[in-house]
Amino acid sequence: MTTMGGLIIILSSFLCLLLALAFIKILHKQWWTPIRIQKLMALQGIKGPSYRFIHGNTKEISKMKKEVMGRPHILSHDIFSVVQPHVHSWTNIYGKNYLQWHGSRAQLVITEPELCKEILNNKGRAYPKRELPNLSKKLLGDGLVATTKAEKWAKLRKLATHAFHGESLKSMIPEMVASAEKMVETWKVYEGKEIEVFEEFRLFTSEVISRTAFGSSYAEGQDIFEMLRKLGFLIYKNVFKVRVPGIR
Repeated sequence: MTTMGGLIIILSSFLCLLLALAFIKILHKQWWTPIRIQKLMALQGIKGPSYRFIHGNTKEISKMKKEVMGRPHILSHDIFSVVQPHVHSWTNIYGKNYLQWHGSRAQLVITEPELCKEILNNKGRAYPKRELPNLSKKLLGDGLVATTKAEKWAKLRKLATHAFHGESLKSMIPEMVASAEKMVETWKVYEGKEIEVFEEFRLFTSEVISRTAFGSSYAEGQDIFEMLRKLGFLIYKNVFKVRVPGIR
């Protein structure tokens, strides 16, 4: 009994030690490291919204987007404040370059044109592509947008460049015109009435893609387009939700 009791005490102590180490590791990753990064960036003149434990700024971004989408929109050229309300707001508060947080991961937002050019040119290969979340890969696949492998990306870009060459695009013009004529023809029944332009142009874009890329029509691939639309909506809903390992 004594031996068994001693073993239980040892196992309990070991379990408590493991739990304590796990807690310290989580605290280090979710609190100490982000706060340290935030302070170091502030010393270099890069500020931003305060880090929030676990969620970072994702809840603030989601709230801003919901508020903007809930307002009635008047036709205006001020589209940036609608599409990216958090970037619009925080650049006005913290400057053209600022720090924001997706969970415990720091994100340096750059809007200064010269710095954007330097990053996009990436001559010294100092800015590798970030691995996309698995959720986004379900929509984008492992193609030109999603792949992080330099050799594969270069090959895909070469293929895409050929597809979008001027001569290739010229051959698509008749199909694009046919799609536009078909759309305008359906509008005749709406004479004197309102038209949901967003939906009409979504269908028009799908029709053009179907004709030029697949030699079919939107009606033939409607189910696929609808599934892609639903998948895109689900990904958009979840993009600002922080995934905590173990309790996903």
